Amino acid sequence: MAYNFWKSIGLSAHAFELILEGFTFIPIIHYVIAFLCFLLIFIYNFLEFHFVEDVLTLFRGSPVSLTYNSASEIYQGVASKCNLLHGRYMATPWLSSPHIQTAFLNFFGRPPAVNYRRQLFHASDGGTFALDWLRSSDVLGDPTYEDDASLTHDKTPIVVVIPGLTSDSSSAYLKHLAFSTAERGWNVVISNHRGLGGISVTSDCFYNAGWTKDTRDVINYLHHEYPNAPLFAVGTSIGANILVKYLGEDGEDIPIAGAVAICSPWDLLIGSRFICRRTVQKFYDRALTVGLQEYAQLHESLYSRLADWEGIVKSRTIRDFDNYATRLVGKFETVDTYYRHCSSAQYVTKVKIPLLCISALDDPVCTREAIPWDECRENKNIVLATTRHGGHLAFFEGLTGSSLWWVRAVNEFLGVLHCSPFMHTQKKNPPHCGLESSVDKGPYVNVAHGMVAAISNDPLSTDAGEDSSEEQKVDDERANIIVPDAEEHVVTRSSGQTFKQLENIKDVKPRDMTGIVKWLDQLFQQNRRSTWMLAYIAIISTLPLMGAALHFLFRKKFKKTIPAKSLKL
Repeated sequence: MAYNFWKSIGLSAHAFELILEGFTFIPIIHYVIAFLCFLLIFIYNFLEFHFVEDVLTLFRGSPVSLTYNSASEIYQGVASKCNLLHGRYMATPWLSSPHIQTAFLNFFGRPPAVNYRRQLFHASDGGTFALDWLRSSDVLGDPTYEDDASLTHDKTPIVVVIPGLTSDSSSAYLKHLAFSTAERGWNVVISNHRGLGGISVTSDCFYNAGWTKDTRDVINYLHHEYPNAPLFAVGTSIGANILVKYLGEDGEDIPIAGAVAICSPWDLLIGSRFICRRTVQKFYDRALTVGLQEYAQLHESLYSRLADWEGIVKSRTIRDFDNYATRLVGKFETVDTYYRHCSSAQYVTKVKIPLLCISALDDPVCTREAIPWDECRENKNIVLATTRHGGHLAFFEGLTGSSLWWVRAVNEFLGVLHCSPFMHTQKKNPPHCGLESSVDKGPYVNVAHGMVAAISNDPLSTDAGEDSSEEQKVDDERANIIVPDAEEHVVTRSSGQTFKQLENIKDVKPRDMTGIVKWLDQLFQQNRRSTWMLAYIAIISTLPLMGAALHFLFRKKFKKTIPAKSLKL
């Protein structure tokens, strides 16, 4: 029995020796070819190439998928007329990978040559950042609008661009967008983030993924300086998250006619978990962290004082950097708190203006898992366009890869929207909302010799006086209170009067009390139970005071009635 066992083992070993000896007869070139084939298959799957898929579809590309509300007027009146949104996107054949597209955009990008006109913007908190302008006259060579005075009265639309993380106006994709937009006759201004574009940070405040204050300031300033020009906004990557958050925070109370969000991360917490999930995503995580560390090194003196500089230097992921820098500067309790607070997905349902969102399903940085599909479908003002391929902010098209598909889609959508009756218009006297931003109390700004100078927004200024009077008039109209003519209430700075001097104005007609009575009657009818409860509480709380007062009065009167002689008893 044991003999047969060892004999079988010997035969097996001899068989393996024969097999190995047979492998030696195979030429080495065959092994090299096999290794290269396996390596090619690994790289093809690792980098998510789709060239074979493109070949099988005869390079027709994949259709653009649109998500919208069935009752959306924005889709029916605007998006339905955009050929690119109803067409197909075909990636450049030699860039048929989201990772190759994204890397090519960042290292090469083939941007057109642009010459910006820089304008420094001074925020109300002392911060400074750059506004880089590219006007249509700079691209088309039209000398009609060469000075700021003529541009002030011009009706040419202005597109405000909010860059992505650590990106500025020199980024290739922003040059593509700015040149293409200016070439079609519109003016473009890129609002660089604080500390980028060669501008130092001049306050103790840095931007982050949910920093909407600068966007709000810039848009309000542009609307104030160029009131005749329709304003449109385009956000890219983190800039798209900031834009959507700003739109949701302010609702209808914004002077933007329409907006576009490109490759938004939507939910920062989901994105944080996604970018460190796979090996290929970790490369992006590390690359973005290095970019953030370089940004921090430019402002080391401030970060050393406001954050944990040793932790910033040792950071290996975006989450590490946010923990040692962004969280501390922004005064968030935890990194997850920062991600939840700054995510734009929770503001999607509150957007009140036309908004086009474009995302690629193979985006290697902003995962499709974070896209708020149901929220976009619920909001009648939003149209969500998704493509199967495109990478992150890339979407190269054509054999040469010289243009970006999303840039053409943005210009087409905004062009159709501009010619339609669905552009958003801000009300002159919008009602106050519960989420009042601190920016509403910030100063106005004016441009003088290419610089932005702040003007005090004290209550004695002309605009503040007029706005306060108008707001008071709106509040009075809501309460059905009839007030005197506006001329008797508007107080301007040029007249030398203050708001306190309103009390000294003579010949003011008495207010009609019927409106007050009617308002009180409506309030009583709507809140009958609450009104009785308040009355009961008021009576109970004042009884001790009333009793003390009555006791004091009657006691004093009683003393006066008693004869002086009786007091001697």
